[in-house]
Amino acid sequence: MPPSPRRLNQPAVAACWRATVFFLATVALAPFLATCRPAGSSSAEQVVLYVSADEFLARQVIAAFEREHGIEVRFIGDTEATKTTGLAQRLRQEKENPQADVYWSSEIFLTIALAGEGLFEEHISDAVADWPRQHRDGQRRWHAFAARPRVIVYATDRVAAEQVPATWMNLTWDTFRGRIVMADPRFGTTGGHLAAMKAYWNEDIPGFYEAYLLGLKENGVRVLPSGNAGVVRAVAGGEADLGLTDADDVWAAQANGAKVALVYPRHSVDEDEPGNGTLLIPNTVARVRGGPNPRNARLLIDFLLSEAVERMIAESNSHNIPLNPALAGAYPQYAVDDPLRVDFERAAALRESAIAQAMDMLADGAEGDGSDAP
Repeated sequence: MPPSPRRLNQPAVAACWRATVFFLATVALAPFLATCRPAGSSSAEQVVLYVSADEFLARQVIAAFEREHGIEVRFIGDTEATKTTGLAQRLRQEKENPQADVYWSSEIFLTIALAGEGLFEEHISDAVADWPRQHRDGQRRWHAFAARPRVIVYATDRVAAEQVPATWMNLTWDTFRGRIVMADPRFGTTGGHLAAMKAYWNEDIPGFYEAYLLGLKENGVRVLPSGNAGVVRAVAGGEADLGLTDADDVWAAQANGAKVALVYPRHSVDEDEPGNGTLLIPNTVARVRGGPNPRNARLLIDFLLSEAVERMIAESNSHNIPLNPALAGAYPQYAVDDPLRVDFERAAALRESAIAQAMDMLADGAEGDGSDAP
């Protein structure tokens, strides 16, 4: 027989009643309370970033964004050996079910290709309303920032000052036979640089790019699977005397005590002809079409294109050159006086053919195909 109400433990009943009321109130108010939490206190306040920039640099920028906005950045990077290409393929595979919000690439050529495939949304913001036309897509699907030069790295203890190449064509000289390395052009910035060479040279002299590749082949240029950083390591370690690479990898090696230096090569022997100097390859940023966190994506893009971030990158070991108009001339020690004038859209369209020609011509000098890279 159930106990009489008079015989129940009254304090226990009261405690149970209070717990029940609290639970029901919490459930009813949960949606309201969720909207009142400060930014960053909920796992919903996040943004997903695919980034091919060097991890040490990306982490520094991401930490600054998280401090300023209180939004968690979940980022997925790329390996040095498969720079950019791996993430580009991932974006293509996820096109029907996007997982990323923002794509930060360390180059421009694949970004242009992905924009043409419909993977990116336009980014319109007061923060970048005046971004120079030469540093953005006509439809504002991507913006460029923080450029780095394509350079020749050389060993200061093995290449005499009078031998240092002044142009890319100098790498075909017999003087350097068997002493030159380059990165696998299917990954990273090397392929884009070859495409820019083809676009620039063949416009005036059809077949010049192909002749250049033949000159590299005859000079015994070796293709390394370890990326641009691997090229610099090979020169610093005595495996080669010169290499085709990016300036940031040379700056980083110098900071670690390597006996290497760089030169900003021209793409023509005519020094009086403007616009034939060193190629600058910028970083690019784009908002992924259909990404899960569009509002936070816009905030992250504006942050990446800010003056503060370009200063941060310029003052890091990478020493990238700012493209933000507010910072024009701010870092003259890294400036390129006469950048190569090249149509990036045309170069992007020629990228695949330029790479295929290079791999076909230089296959004998390839050290592994990079297919086992993660």
